[in-house]
Amino acid sequence: MKEKEIQGVSGWLAVFLGIAMVVALTLQLIRSIDVVDVAWIVACSLALPLCIFGFAGLTVVNPNEAKVIQLFGVYKGTIRRQGFWWVNPLTSRRRVTLRVRNFESSKLKVNDHDGNPIEIAAVVVWRVVDTAEAIFQVNDYENFLHVQSESAVRVLATTYPYDAHEEGQIALRISAAEVAHKLREEIQERLSQAGIEVIEARISHLAYAPEIASAMLRRQQANAIIAARQRIVEGAVSMVEMALEQLSARHVVELDEERKAAMVSNLLVVLCGDRDPQPVVNAGTLYQ
Repeated sequence: MKEKEIQGVSGWLAVFLGIAMVVALTLQLIRSIDVVDVAWIVACSLALPLCIFGFAGLTVVNPNEAKVIQLFGVYKGTIRRQGFWWVNPLTSRRRVTLRVRNFESSKLKVNDHDGNPIEIAAVVVWRVVDTAEAIFQVNDYENFLHVQSESAVRVLATTYPYDAHEEGQIALRISAAEVAHKLREEIQERLSQAGIEVIEARISHLAYAPEIASAMLRRQQANAIIAARQRIVEGAVSMVEMALEQLSARHVVELDEERKAAMVSNLLVVLCGDRDPQPVVNAGTLYQ
């Protein structure tokens, strides 16, 4: 079922005509009673309540809202244009807001791609784009949104690891843009039949579960230390290589292979050590 937009009659025109008819019928009823015209008395007595009942068809459509019109269970259309309108008073009118809204899921405890228990929550920004689908395709479109969004978050959490273990790997913690795009697509696919457009979906909370949080923190610290040491070693090797090349190019000192190895060892200790080195002054010759 797709939305069908309809246009109501101007409410102000309906009010003017309704008041005019009520006044005219009232005056005619009074005259008929005076002259004892039974036919007009009956006609005016029946028409007057109908005119008054016609005012029940007046409805107001606010900005960024719509009214879904049904007549005896049949969908007649949706009024989207804001203003004061008149429709068939026998119809039922259901208000549907078209404003942009957001929903934050509860914190879900799931296992990531590596099997680690994590806590995750997401914020979904959405709006209704098809009122007929939102009202008639699902029982409660807001509850449907909440359930399907949390289901999509669970699927997303099991698809990617919390942390990347390889270069270029998509992870929940570091690949925010890619994960948000995937989450939006996953939720939109589930809500397509409910007439809802997902504008944005992003992770709002992400953490390891309390029972493994301390262990995973130590693991992250160890990975950071290893990565830092790798950079330090790379820089130290480059500096040692540069020092040997410049000593050889400028003929500052001639070193045999054994002394080169000793110099490399000393420089690497100085450059890669995590403490300040203690200087030692060599008062003898090069080989003593």
